[in-house]
Amino acid sequence: MASELEALNSLSKELYESVNQDARLRAEENLIALVNSPECMRQCLLLLEQGTMPYGALVASTALMRLLSSKVGVALDERMKLCTYLLNYLAVRYDQLPPYVLTQLCQLYARITKLGWMDNDKEQGFYFRNLVKDVIHLVKDTSKNSLLGVQLITLLIADMNSLEGVESVSAQRKLLGSLRDDFLLEIFDTSTTLLFKMMNSPLAPQQQQLAASLLQLTLNCLTFDFIGSITDECGEDNATVQIPTAWRSFFVGGDLIKQYFALYMHFPMEMSAKIFMNLVQLASVRRTLFNNTERQQYLGELVSGIKLVMQNSEKLRDSASFHEFCRVISRLKSNYQLCELMKVEDYKSMVELLAEFTIQSLRMYEFSINSTFYILAFWQRMVSSMSYVKAQDDHFIQLYCPKIAETFIDSRLRYSEAVVTEGLEDLLDDQGAISQIMDQFSVISRCDYKQTCQQMINFFDQSLNVMNSAVNSNDNSKEILIARKRLIWMITMIGAAIHGRSSFSGDEDMDVLDGELLCRAWKLMELNDSRLVNGIQAGPDCVQLEFAFLYVLDQFRKTYISDQVQKASKIYEKLGLVLGLNDESMVLSVFARKIITNLKFWGHNEKLIEASLGLLNDLSLGFTSVRRLSRLNEIQFLLNNHTGEVFSFLSSMADYHIMKTRGIFYASLMRLLVVTIDEDISVFDKFMEPITETIKEICNVFQSNNFGNFNQDQIKRAVIGLARDLRGIAGACLNKPTFRMLFDYLYPEVFSLLHRSIEIWYDSHEVTTPILKLIYELAQNKQQRLSFEMNSCMPVLLFREISKIVVTYGNSLLAMGDVPKADFYKQRLKNVGVIFSIMKMALNGQYIPSGIFDLYGDTCLKESLAVFLKLFMKYRSADFKAYAKISHNFYSLIDALVHDNMPFVSNLDEDVFLAVLDAIHEGMVSYDSIVVSSCCTSLDLILDYLFRRVSRQKTNRNFAGFEPEGDNCVKALERRPELMSEMLSTLMGAMIFDDIKCQWAMSRPLLGLILLQYDNYVRFQEDFVNRQASDQQQYLQQAFTALMQNVEQSVTLSNKDMFTQNLNTFRRTMATLLKSPIKDDVGSGGDMMA
Repeated sequence: MASELEALNSLSKELYESVNQDARLRAEENLIALVNSPECMRQCLLLLEQGTMPYGALVASTALMRLLSSKVGVALDERMKLCTYLLNYLAVRYDQLPPYVLTQLCQLYARITKLGWMDNDKEQGFYFRNLVKDVIHLVKDTSKNSLLGVQLITLLIADMNSLEGVESVSAQRKLLGSLRDDFLLEIFDTSTTLLFKMMNSPLAPQQQQLAASLLQLTLNCLTFDFIGSITDECGEDNATVQIPTAWRSFFVGGDLIKQYFALYMHFPMEMSAKIFMNLVQLASVRRTLFNNTERQQYLGELVSGIKLVMQNSEKLRDSASFHEFCRVISRLKSNYQLCELMKVEDYKSMVELLAEFTIQSLRMYEFSINSTFYILAFWQRMVSSMSYVKAQDDHFIQLYCPKIAETFIDSRLRYSEAVVTEGLEDLLDDQGAISQIMDQFSVISRCDYKQTCQQMINFFDQSLNVMNSAVNSNDNSKEILIARKRLIWMITMIGAAIHGRSSFSGDEDMDVLDGELLCRAWKLMELNDSRLVNGIQAGPDCVQLEFAFLYVLDQFRKTYISDQVQKASKIYEKLGLVLGLNDESMVLSVFARKIITNLKFWGHNEKLIEASLGLLNDLSLGFTSVRRLSRLNEIQFLLNNHTGEVFSFLSSMADYHIMKTRGIFYASLMRLLVVTIDEDISVFDKFMEPITETIKEICNVFQSNNFGNFNQDQIKRAVIGLARDLRGIAGACLNKPTFRMLFDYLYPEVFSLLHRSIEIWYDSHEVTTPILKLIYELAQNKQQRLSFEMNSCMPVLLFREISKIVVTYGNSLLAMGDVPKADFYKQRLKNVGVIFSIMKMALNGQYIPSGIFDLYGDTCLKESLAVFLKLFMKYRSADFKAYAKISHNFYSLIDALVHDNMPFVSNLDEDVFLAVLDAIHEGMVSYDSIVVSSCCTSLDLILDYLFRRVSRQKTNRNFAGFEPEGDNCVKALERRPELMSEMLSTLMGAMIFDDIKCQWAMSRPLLGLILLQYDNYVRFQEDFVNRQASDQQQYLQQAFTALMQNVEQSVTLSNKDMFTQNLNTFRRTMATLLKSPIKDDVGSGGDMMA
């Protein structure tokens, strides 16, 4: 025993203290061995009792958590003993445990309780639920153990609200519903009552800890997933707290929210952030919880509380408290309408205080831009709502917003100075955050646009004068750096102000003001570009400046060049007068010149190249703009000079990451070419000349006898670049003539080149992934571009080439060994997913004449499908279904496979067929509705085939053009007859208990499952009814009888429609009956079928 304990302590110490990587890896392997050991439970308890603290307890809790989540799991009686032991252990040693150990042990209790929530022991009943009742009583206790009870319940609610340890949507929703209906309201009531009592006297240190824990507990209650939406996170704009109607009495009248604001006044500053986090949720309570009068009363208390905080704002010095209070303000407008706010008695004084608070906050630039975002979001929504209230109603928004816009501009300029002089973090480096806050400023600035424009013009001119006073272009004095930063902000805000036009009705005077701003920004842009051409860099902030110019161009494009713009604007009068840009075509030439300049001189900057190409791509997608662009000399230059010598990012020596931008570049160019090509093959060939030269060079290398003597990295880069270029071109060929040109160009030489590259560099994902993605693009039948006439063999030739590459790479992938876990997705799973997507697109494209392949002995389809299934069998244990994109492609491919190839499926190996059915079964309980829908469609087609097969007298039947039917699918189900009954139980359980979103799709295979195993359906029905209250059984039996009324023994569409109609009625009936005292005491659907 002593040596065993010594070894366990050594493992614990090595796992948490060792700085040696190898030692830590050994310790991790030993931990895995501990979890897999039959002695795991005993050894973990030994560590808890006698192990070295704190590492012994940490390793024990970690190992037990893994053991509980493993496939082996822990038996019910052992879990019950462990839970009891853990609670006693915590009660005895609570004061001795470090906080992080205590948290981990409480988390272990929460997971044990969650996993055992539905377990109903014959002697102990719902043991784990009963223990929760004891813990709630512990919370109510005034002793020191009250804090322990709060921590246990807090972590239990958090764990219940997560997806960890739960296998299906239905199981998760049952857990959430049970906790919500039986315990959550009592927990919330208890915790709020204790909190509010604490305001009666000053808080002692121990009481402060309890109060902080209670605030976290109430927050967990308010953020609970009340309706089983099963979402990991929710955006700020649509976060509504779905409080149950049973809680209504706690919220009506607004006393609850009033008490929370009282907590802010009474509790110390350290707790303010947590109080406001609760208030964020209280401000987001669903509107339908109240009638109109009650909602107005609740809103009144919320407004009064916000006003109270602003009048007593000392505690907002804490940055976390300030941030959360800003979130409360934001929710005030996202959940309530302006007309409702205006009816509140304190509205006028609140808006006045809030305007002053906003102005002061903007001036305190030390607070995060994330906090500022929420304040400005409030004002943005207020301004956007002005048009929805009566003109004579005074909302005071136009009184305060111009000052807020002015202060915002001033604050950005002051912040620019602080960045240079004080070394603050430069917000201009975060383009995402800048874009968000500019969206808000764009609306706010339009309140008094004339005043805002004049202010921007003044500040712009001041900063530009400072810049122009520089002795030389390399002058980086503080004054010049500050002026440059200010100009970057001003240009960005000019772009935002122009974009604000789309939020308001057109006003030609406003367009003239837009022109005033644009002229200044574009003049500076031309000056800056001329310096670049002359080899003069603009200084350390030049990249930020380039992003600002692109932002202005993009906002102008959205506002004035969009296809939705109906008429010419007065802005062109101003642009023509100052810059000589009299119409849209001349403005587009400015765009083209800027894009070309960036591509030439910033080829080493991935983000800037990406942003420039993004602008070109957006312009090429516009129906009108692409035609005008294609006629410009600058664009003709691009179409005729897309080489690595002109644009460095197209060079084979460019960085791998920058090479990723080539696809979008060539997609844009191809769209511009398609407009004028008019099926002229010579124009296409001329455009492809640089690519043709690259292909010739690669082919010459491949055909050389001295291939090994060439620079392998350079050849790989050339192949990667070629694949990305062709993928972009293929993506823009959206009609038959252009796609035919491309195919004729690729076949057979380029396909052979790609195939050879896969053979040589099959183990290099840098090469294989771009090639496979090119094949994926070619496999797509976009806008029916592959639906050629019967006299064309092109689709068959295309699929043969697709199949060659899929089979070659797939077989190579199957033969490759293991890779480190960190590289597994990148080097293995990602390309498996691409193969799935290729085959999905090919089968769904409706251009493969699969019926003729067997007639002429062409095995390309069979071989590619075989590779797909082998990859599925090899990697299904890798949980590729955890990746949404791979999962969607896999299940869609299964759907396509069974749709037209059931004879092929009937001949699959028994293990493969069962694995496919298992995957479908898993997918039916997925959280993803796309996966559920695909699985149900696939299962429905399989069941239709099986039903028709068992219904006809002759078991096997041959279909012309298809391979003969096989018996493997039938033999597989005979081997595992329980699989079908499990599927039946899963679908019936979902129909009865779940709020499903794919009811129609799930109803179709359900009929097939019932018809194929009617005895199991009857057994399910009897077991379910018998488990319910005796006074309800008659009604439940009637519901089941009505479900099959007028349903025949067939899988015709009309019969399925009849069953689907009956199922709608059945679900409504069940929903009504299960709201009564009926309880679902069934642990799982599988138990019903036992």
